[in-house]
Amino acid sequence: MTPREPASPEEPFGYLMVHFVEDAQGYREKVHLSISRGDDPERWDRLNGGEPVLASHLSTTGVRDPHLTFDPVTATYFIIATDLRVFGGDEAGWDAWTHGYSTRMNVWTSADLISWSPLTQFDVALAPDGAPAAGVPALDMMWAPETTWVPDLYAEGDGGFVVYFSAGIDGGHHRIVWGTTRDFSQETWEYGGVLLDTGDFAIDCSMIQHAGRTYRVTKDNGATRRGIFMERTQAARWWEADAVWTPVQDNLGDEYARGHGVEGPTMFKVHGEDRWYLYVDVIPDGGYHPLVSTDLDAERPWALLESDRFDLPAATKHGGVIGLTRAQYDAVRAADAREAVSPTLGTVRVPVGATTEEVRAALPARAEATLHGGGTASFPVEWTLAADEAASPGRHAVAGVLRGTLGANLNDWVGEAASRAWDAPGRRPFSATAIHVAATLEIA
Repeated sequence: MTPREPASPEEPFGYLMVHFVEDAQGYREKVHLSISRGDDPERWDRLNGGEPVLASHLSTTGVRDPHLTFDPVTATYFIIATDLRVFGGDEAGWDAWTHGYSTRMNVWTSADLISWSPLTQFDVALAPDGAPAAGVPALDMMWAPETTWVPDLYAEGDGGFVVYFSAGIDGGHHRIVWGTTRDFSQETWEYGGVLLDTGDFAIDCSMIQHAGRTYRVTKDNGATRRGIFMERTQAARWWEADAVWTPVQDNLGDEYARGHGVEGPTMFKVHGEDRWYLYVDVIPDGGYHPLVSTDLDAERPWALLESDRFDLPAATKHGGVIGLTRAQYDAVRAADAREAVSPTLGTVRVPVGATTEEVRAALPARAEATLHGGGTASFPVEWTLAADEAASPGRHAVAGVLRGTLGANLNDWVGEAASRAWDAPGRRPFSATAIHVAATLEIA
């Protein structure tokens, strides 16, 4: 395929992938971002120098299976994810992690895909008031949440998200269950019921829509050995119990398994073409491998991608892909800062007794930084100032941090007494990759 150039900043261009990274020797169960090289969905670069963009300091301190979605009404992006840390966490083991474990969902929001909110969580087993929800079965865990925006979910013109995820029920096998929300908060969450029950263990459901149909792929972990299988439906309210799903294709991507297995599927459409990609996650650390389709309604729509161009770093695990506009693509690339061009921004003179606002106004408002992809960009500086910064004559340094960079997000945490234990008390988030600068303040 030949990537194209768009005619305007608002035309589709490029793709953004959210994922985590498998690393049995380290703690990388955090949110990572990768971006396509131009408009090419087969070639990818990790952002923020390969370091995470977001991390969890709550509950298990793990983030797995992140998913990226968009509310077109509020123009808000959401990242949602599993609350589970396998490496360096409580080490309880998979049996414990699937029975009576965390039913919390990790949530971050953004208006621009660059600056993300602090982490919040809500519990899919609880009611808006935080009490056990009436009529909701005992959910054993909440894994791999994904979501689809439905414009008329609540009423005509009143949209919301249908969320689906893997959960064991009452200690039994894993099913795909669903619920609804307006904003991924406890206050608007409502459990819906079972979306898919194979009668045996099923996880990792991902969906895509095209031409009035909904297509879903799911991992069968049960005795039927279907692997990742695909179904489709024409039902407008596809999440409800009376929707009829037609089997399409089984064992998707098994050729990549090499004696292990594949899971964590995600699908996305190519800009301006009837061409789709299905990425499947090779267990344990092979990461995403591609399948391709040009007709989702064919008898066997998916085939392995035959391409020597495909380039995605190994151990890129279980996430999701969204399309960008040219303006968004350029903005994300321009926010991928590596280091300040000059970490010291000179000397600023202010009179004795200058107010904090006057000192701030005298300091440089912006600073240049080099980018991971080459070139430089300008970023606002947030200065840390005391209330009496200019109380007496003299010279001293003041510190600042560049805002609007991907690395300025809260991607690490520390507990009391500088503890890094997953259950350390007093865990507080910070950015381990923020770009810091300094200036000298001369008060005369």
